[in-house]
Amino acid sequence: MTENPLPTTQHAVRVDVSGGPEVLQWTEVEVPAPGPGEVLVKTAAAGLNFIETYQRSGVYRMPHPFIPGSEGSGTVVGLGPGVSAVSLGDVVATAAGSGTYAEYFTAPVGQLLPVPAGVDPVHAAAIPLQGLTAHYLHRSTFPVESGQTVLVHAGAGGVGLLLTQLCVARGATVISTASTDEKKELSRRAGASEVLDYTGFAARVREATDGEGAHVVFDGVGKDTFDESLESLRVRGTLVLFGGSSGQVPPFDLQRLNGAGSLFITRPSLAFYTRTAEETRWRAEELFAALEAGTLDFRVGATHPLSEAGRAHEDLESRRTTGKSLLLP
Repeated sequence: MTENPLPTTQHAVRVDVSGGPEVLQWTEVEVPAPGPGEVLVKTAAAGLNFIETYQRSGVYRMPHPFIPGSEGSGTVVGLGPGVSAVSLGDVVATAAGSGTYAEYFTAPVGQLLPVPAGVDPVHAAAIPLQGLTAHYLHRSTFPVESGQTVLVHAGAGGVGLLLTQLCVARGATVISTASTDEKKELSRRAGASEVLDYTGFAARVREATDGEGAHVVFDGVGKDTFDESLESLRVRGTLVLFGGSSGQVPPFDLQRLNGAGSLFITRPSLAFYTRTAEETRWRAEELFAALEAGTLDFRVGATHPLSEAGRAHEDLESRRTTGKSLLLP
């Protein structure tokens, strides 16, 4: 059901075979029809995330051909059967869209975030995946408390900047890592008390904590930081491995957790922390409330035309990005 006739075709980024950024093709495809419980959204912006590089390259197996992207924002222009919770013309964002690297995408109504009137619809695409990820990491996976020491890797990345601000707002001391002087300064502005190089960071964390170590390490880098992340933890500390921008962590001996101080390790993902519309809405409300209160700032580091998604993937994989990158139709 739509108010005005919609085009039957659109431009989108399509992947026919696994490979490098060059396999991202800008081509013409059909506009999808929203199914039961879904809406059709005219894209204002799509969020760029590392998971799309895994899907494109074949690290995560995908049926081909497919249109990448689960994060996006825009205006609701079509309602699937049985949808009454939103209306045509509503501005929404989501981390659960289908094929957001396109001019139109579908999304389940239960995973929509209503975008407040004062928020730019384009910038709203920066909020769902990284914002909800930062929220569940520090509120649910490891509930951060005042007085704790937190290590955040890639402190100038999209999740890193948000996670740092949210942990500081809860009274924690945040130590971060970053690779360049520019990124280190961004992380400090977000509230990190100390920003370290990736080499030898475990020893520096212990120095900063009188030999105790961090209560928790939030590690989205993966293979290159994993061993030192474990070394950075205090007795009964927790390693939250939520990504692998440097590659996936190979299998390891669980007895290491015993010998290092009865450590905990977990590998969470957003889907299991947004299982219901109520939980998703709670996380979104807290994020937008922090945004309106001025305790949280979403930084859009770069925008790219959707037609240049390949270049955007190259920048992301080479760690040339800071903050959130968006793709614009």
